[in-house]
Amino acid sequence: MLRCNDYIFAESLEEAYELNQKKNNVIVAGNGWLKLRKRQWGTVIDISRLCLDKITENDEEFRIGAMVCLSDIENHKELNDYTDGAVKESLRHIVGTQFRNCVTLGGSIFGRFGFSDVLSMFIVMDSYVELYKGGIVPMHEFAKMPYDDDILVSIIVKKKPLRLAYSSFRNQSTDFPVVTCAVAIGEDIITTAIGARPAKADIRTDGIDACRDLKDYAKKTAESFDYESNMRASAEYRRHIAEVLIKRTVEKIEVRYGNQIMDK
Repeated sequence: MLRCNDYIFAESLEEAYELNQKKNNVIVAGNGWLKLRKRQWGTVIDISRLCLDKITENDEEFRIGAMVCLSDIENHKELNDYTDGAVKESLRHIVGTQFRNCVTLGGSIFGRFGFSDVLSMFIVMDSYVELYKGGIVPMHEFAKMPYDDDILVSIIVKKKPLRLAYSSFRNQSTDFPVVTCAVAIGEDIITTAIGARPAKADIRTDGIDACRDLKDYAKKTAESFDYESNMRASAEYRRHIAEVLIKRTVEKIEVRYGNQIMDK
């Protein structure tokens, strides 16, 4: 249950930012995770009336407002066409439809959760975070930044020519993932993201020739990440699953395009 002394609908980003500078205040987005915390907040700042719930598109990019819910992204035709359905695949196992109707992209990205399918997907694309005071920051840099009191305004996805695919492994369908994997293949590079290690997603980028021997590429890439153990899986099991997922995710791209870019 969300407990607070005051609840305010911010009338501007500036007002929300100023209120958020107080230590015991907090921004509320979809409230999917915040309500689970056992804490009494001072002021909860609701930014749902600031018109941040739109997805816009032009010839160069998608711009997704921080308050866009995950189900809207999951069902966005143009974004899924651009990502070959990878975005939909990355979202469809997250808890359930009712949950995805509530939680927002901004909250999911700003949280930089170790279990996040959302971060694992967006970090592998040419994507950026727009912060109210911090400006535009590449997603892979934002993922490593410390938490602060800035406000995430939107996520920008550049329409860079990429072949994308996403995979995850779960102990059961709607559970947190044991390992997540996203792959983006450009003209001459391949970028692989591994998340839920259980640390937050990180990326490795190589020249396209690195994956000519796909089995070797999957093994070396999986070994380049650090893993830890928790109640869902051991570190060694995660490393093994990551290797399998990397191979399968790259194969998804190869099958979809009928393009022999690697030698098995």
